[in-house]
Amino acid sequence: MNVRIAKVLEVDQDAHAARVAKVAAVAASHAAAVDAASRFPHEAIAAARAERLLSIAVPRDLGGEGAGIAEVVDVCYALGRACASTAMIYAMHQTKLACIVRHGRSSAWHQLFLRRLCNEQMLLASSTTEGQSGGDIRNSTAAIEHDGSRIRLERQGTVISYGRSADAIVTTARRSADAASSDQVLVTFLKQDYTLEPMIGWDAFGMRGTCSEGFRLIASGSSEQILPVGYDKIHAQTTMPVAHLVWSAAWAGIATAAVERARAFVRKAAQRSGGALPPAAAHLTRANASLRTLRSLIAATTQKFAAAADDPAALETLDFQTGMNLLKVNASELAVATVMGAMQTCGLAGYRNDGEFSIGRHLRDVLSSPIMINNDRILANIATAALLSGVPDSLGD
Repeated sequence: MNVRIAKVLEVDQDAHAARVAKVAAVAASHAAAVDAASRFPHEAIAAARAERLLSIAVPRDLGGEGAGIAEVVDVCYALGRACASTAMIYAMHQTKLACIVRHGRSSAWHQLFLRRLCNEQMLLASSTTEGQSGGDIRNSTAAIEHDGSRIRLERQGTVISYGRSADAIVTTARRSADAASSDQVLVTFLKQDYTLEPMIGWDAFGMRGTCSEGFRLIASGSSEQILPVGYDKIHAQTTMPVAHLVWSAAWAGIATAAVERARAFVRKAAQRSGGALPPAAAHLTRANASLRTLRSLIAATTQKFAAAADDPAALETLDFQTGMNLLKVNASELAVATVMGAMQTCGLAGYRNDGEFSIGRHLRDVLSSPIMINNDRILANIATAALLSGVPDSLGD
């Protein structure tokens, strides 16, 4: 690589890291207040807008920075260490953005939308859960109603996280009234295109700042706002793998923050006892080990996705799909185990809510991870794949 180009890239990376650190610092300073009031993290998202982090994954020719999946994953990890709700909001936004970037290239409407998103740093929300189907996002009840070039949609969104604060909503729907529930499309509706009628509030155990309320979504717009690729392809190639990667990164950030507190607790305890480690230090060893495994799993799977990103056939293979689904299950379980280890390390000091070593918020937030698209549902869905897969002949397979 040309030395001059290498230096420019190094400067860009340093500048990017500084921008992320600035947003993370804002998120951390308001994390406790966001959790206590179960409110949207306005300050952190405003900082992300100011640093133009909402559009980093948009191609450069449309006004973004052309960031790859690894960079987006790193931002989610950094934000997760600071404020879990901010990290999850950012992760959900980037998942919807990836769908538009990767599958909207042939749509003039979506290309213009991406330019506007970059200019205005618009925040995207997702509406994929619906009615009684809950986390079954590959089936829709509500259908797109067509009237010439105009469309209309009315759906009961069991959860539309931060719906009140978003600038646009990206939602699944049945292609038409006579389409099967699995024949879905993905549609982008601007804020002026829809109304949200509250149905279910959000007073949750953790991830309180995501404001994941339920709404009746009533929207109308142009047929151009439907992405030109069927949602079955979008889900397999982008929604599922990207969501699982960025969610896992956010959970890893939470786990890292908890381990950092546990390390500080052990250091302070050792100083007080003349250098002797407390018995609970064994729990810190386990927490460190599970965190290392978690980080390695995310890094390896991120590389796997990046390598296959431009090969739709590879993305839709049974092996790839199974691996990406298992990432979510394994990452969530490892994250919970890591935070529990940190809690056990700190003991009562971690259990309390009012001390410097409190792990309570981290534990409450990370316990959402096995529930978001429930792990049992994922494991049941890939059971057939497990039966069809053979046993590898070597550790390298």
